[in-house]
Amino acid sequence: MGRIFETRKTTMFARWNKMAKLFTRISKDIAIAVKSGGSSPDHNPALRRALQNARVGNMPKDKIEAAIKRASGEDTKDYEVVLYEGYGPHGIAVLVETATDNVVRTVANVRMHLKDGGGNLGTTGSVGYLFQRMGVFRLSPEGLDLDALELDLIDHGLQEMGEGSGEKGEKQIIVRCAFNDFGQLQTAIEERGLKVISAESEYIALNPVELPEDKANDVLKMVDALEQDEDVQKVFHNLA
Repeated sequence: MGRIFETRKTTMFARWNKMAKLFTRISKDIAIAVKSGGSSPDHNPALRRALQNARVGNMPKDKIEAAIKRASGEDTKDYEVVLYEGYGPHGIAVLVETATDNVVRTVANVRMHLKDGGGNLGTTGSVGYLFQRMGVFRLSPEGLDLDALELDLIDHGLQEMGEGSGEKGEKQIIVRCAFNDFGQLQTAIEERGLKVISAESEYIALNPVELPEDKANDVLKMVDALEQDEDVQKVFHNLA
């Protein structure tokens, strides 16, 4: 087991600390999960993931329940998940995952943010091959026998396991699997009572690119602008 490589974080943490925006993102995740798999977490792994992330994000219980109720109604918005591909400044590849009820608005905004940041919107497939979609679980390391856990989870889809850190530098254990094995590994983690910090699908850069600090900051500034857009759920890039 080694230290899993993670592309560098941007000022997204400043954004996520603004609770209203974090709750909006999670509410969309809940709505999409309920629409696709129903309102029962016991029978809907995607909803269980969204609710886990809501609790970690300190989303109040009444807001969580309201989000599920809205998503279960007939008049709720239908969000379409759309992945946009493009380039940031200095040739950095970018994937922008959105959840939108107005694709025309969203694509215009994504194009604008990329252009203003010194990049451009690409076509489908232009940079997607540079990433691998994976299930990513972040666990609390407290009380874990990591070697034993790694051997145990291999039978349930584990591909990579290593150490990482949270936004405040706190230690985390990062567990990755092929996206198709997400549900299987999620069940195994739940059955073992492990403390999950977050559970997400992420696009992992296959060959991260290093840039000098000034050029890296150009990329992170553009990524931050994208993350502040109300339709954007996550931004992935191959900046080391």
